[in-house]
Amino acid sequence: MAEKEIALLKEQVEKLKQKSFDLEAWKNQTLLFLNRIFGGSHPIVKMILDLKYDYSSWHLREATGNEKSGDPVKMQAREILEAAILELQTLGLPGQTGAGDKTKELLQQEMTGKQWKELSDIISDKTENQTAEIREKLGQLSKEQLIDILTGILNS
Repeated sequence: MAEKEIALLKEQVEKLKQKSFDLEAWKNQTLLFLNRIFGGSHPIVKMILDLKYDYSSWHLREATGNEKSGDPVKMQAREILEAAILELQTLGLPGQTGAGDKTKELLQQEMTGKQWKELSDIISDKTENQTAEIREKLGQLSKEQLIDILTGILNS
C-alpha cells in the first residue's frame, strides 16, 4: 500500500489546524506532494489548485452569519485530502499494477482459452503439487510464447 504517501497527506490535513495557516504556502506544498503521487492531471490536484478565499460581499455576509462554523476553505481542503487518502487506501497508487496481475494478463494473451482455463484452475486450487502442475502447463507453451511473456513482464 501507499503508507508514505498517506502519511504525507495526513500531515497536510494536520497543518490545516495551525493558527498561522497560510493558504498559498499550504497549497504549494500540498500540490508538490499530490503531483508526485497522482500526477498533475488528476482531479484532486485541480481541486486543491482551485482553492481560494472568496472576499465578495455576498460571501462575507454569509460568513458573518451563524450558519457556518469554521473556515469553509479549510473544510473543503480537508475533504479533498481525505478523499485522496481514501483513494490511496482503497485503490493504491495510480498506475500501479501488481506484478502478478501483469503476468496473468500476459499469460492469458499468449495461451489458448483452454490452456488458460486449465492454468487458472491449477492456480486457484492451491494443492501440494501446484508448482509441478504449473511447470507442466508452462512447459506445453512454445519457446516463442515464453519469450514473449518474459519480455512483456520485463518491459512492464
